Amino acid sequence: MANASSFGWAGHVPPTTLEEYSERYAAFFKMRRENGIIELRLHTDGGPYVHNWAAHNAWSRVWQDVGNDSENHVLIITGTGETWFQGDPRQTWPKPLVEEEPDYIFQQTIDAWKLIENFVNNIDIPTIAAVNGPGIHTEFALMCDVTLAAEDADFMDPHFMAGTAPGDGLALALQHLMGSKRAAYAIYGGSSIPAPKALEYGLVSDVLPREELLPKAWELARDIMKRPRFARWATHNIVNRPWRKLVAEDFGFHFSQQSLATVGSKALIPDPDLVTDARRRKVW
Repeated sequence: MANASSFGWAGHVPPTTLEEYSERYAAFFKMRRENGIIELRLHTDGGPYVHNWAAHNAWSRVWQDVGNDSENHVLIITGTGETWFQGDPRQTWPKPLVEEEPDYIFQQTIDAWKLIENFVNNIDIPTIAAVNGPGIHTEFALMCDVTLAAEDADFMDPHFMAGTAPGDGLALALQHLMGSKRAAYAIYGGSSIPAPKALEYGLVSDVLPREELLPKAWELARDIMKRPRFARWATHNIVNRPWRKLVAEDFGFHFSQQSLATVGSKALIPDPDLVTDARRRKVW
């Protein structure tokens, strides 16, 4: 496929290649590309993704590298095994954030801010999420053009239940897709939103058996690739437009409120006494 390097432009600086960035982010994503379709699969040591701050830091940059590579025409994001996300909050948050150094707090803030901004603004190709099971941090899956979900996927927002405000982008997605009242009820209650209910509420595009999930994503991606490139690009711009407006207008407010609640409480977030139900439901 033609790209800028094919045109012989004097002084052209090529983007980072798939070979380079797939190696750079190999600890967090398994990548493969076929005929312009690139798949990013979340993982930890080859198994289900276990949340860690190194991966959280990498997300915003991988969106940039994928978006800058003109060889990428359709993006598929999925997870590994039977869960989208795992993790123990006692290891992720060993002490209250307010006790960290200012530069540490700043980096956490930038990482969380840019992983949403860069996903919405830097990827100019059709996006498909295949949510392969339960787990939080589904905000960028919900912000994809198409979101497919396994039958046992769950889209709950645990932030308020865990003792802070829901500002990392997931609540923004819930409000936009399922409405203010349903979102508020789910946020205050830390309520499970299982895949069938998520489909009813408009959070996801379809619910499929896990073994059919990724093949369906690739089938759709190959069908998208049959259309002209300008049509694919322009259609993504139309479909993605509401997210760009929401992120520009509201995400900064959402995230600043979560930051204020997390630092201002001077407490361990998530509060160990508030995550028992989440652990029982295998959110972490």
